[in-house]
Amino acid sequence: MKITLNLTLVSLLIGTGIFAQTKIPTSLEYFLSGIAKSNLGDYGGAIKDYNKAIELNPKYEAAYFNRGNAKSGLDDHRGAIQDYNKAIELNPKDEKSYYNRGRAKSILDDYRGAIQDYNKAIELNPNDKDAYNFRGNAKFKLDDYGGAIQDYNKVIELNPNDKDAHNLRANAKSLLDDYRGAIQDYNKVIELNPNDKDAYFDRGNAKFKLDDYGGAIQDYNKVIGLNPNDKDAYNFRGLAKFILGDTNGACLDLSKAGELGFEKAYEAIKRLCN
Repeated sequence: MKITLNLTLVSLLIGTGIFAQTKIPTSLEYFLSGIAKSNLGDYGGAIKDYNKAIELNPKYEAAYFNRGNAKSGLDDHRGAIQDYNKAIELNPKDEKSYYNRGRAKSILDDYRGAIQDYNKAIELNPNDKDAYNFRGNAKFKLDDYGGAIQDYNKVIELNPNDKDAHNLRANAKSLLDDYRGAIQDYNKVIELNPNDKDAYFDRGNAKFKLDDYGGAIQDYNKVIGLNPNDKDAYNFRGLAKFILGDTNGACLDLSKAGELGFEKAYEAIKRLCN
C-alpha cells in the first residue's frame, strides 16, 4: 500500500518533534521528507531522501514507487521504469506500479510494453478507467483503432460524461470511416463543452466526408466564431461552399485561409477562382 500524506500534516509532525518523540525509524523519516519535497515540486530533493530511505531499507517498496514518480517528474522515465520494476518485484499485486510504468513506457513510445502493463493494472483493478483510457491511447498509436474504441467504450461505461473518451473514440471511428458514429461522439463532446472548437471542426470534417456540406459549413462557422484566425476552418468552409456552388464565398474563405498562413489555399484559388 502506498503512503500518501497531506503536506501540512507532514510539516506539522516534523515541526512538533513527534518523529523524535515516537522514535519513528529513520528510513520512514526520509520517506516522509521525500513526500513533502515532492509535494513542493522539489523532485531532486525528494529523490535524495528516497535514496537514503532505500539505503537504510532496501526492501522499501513504497520508496521505490515514489522515487519513480519523482524521476518521472524530472522526465527521467527510464530511471522511473527501473524503480517501478523494483516496486513490482517487491509487490507484484500493486496495480499502481504497473499503471505508472505503463505511462512511462508510453512516453518513451514503447506502446506494446505499455499495453502489457495496462493489461496487468486492469487485471488487478477491472474498474481502473485511467488504465483503460491510456491503453486505448497506446492502441491508437499502434493504429489499432478498433481495440482503442473497445477501451474507450469501457471508460465511457465507467464515466458516461468523460469528454476526452468520447472525443478519442470519435477520432478512432473517423479513422475507420465510421463518420456517423464519430458525429454522435462529437455531439456528446459539444454537449459537455459547447465551446470546444476542435470538436466542431472534427464534426464538420466528418459531415464533409458524408457529403453534408451544409452541416459542415455550420460547424466551420462555429469554429470561426470561437477562433476568427482558424485558417483550417476557413479552408474547409471554402471548399464546402465551392461544392455547393457558392464560388464567391468559397474564394473569399480560401483567400482568408491563405492570409492566415495556409499557403496551399492559393493553389486552390488558382484552380477554382480564376
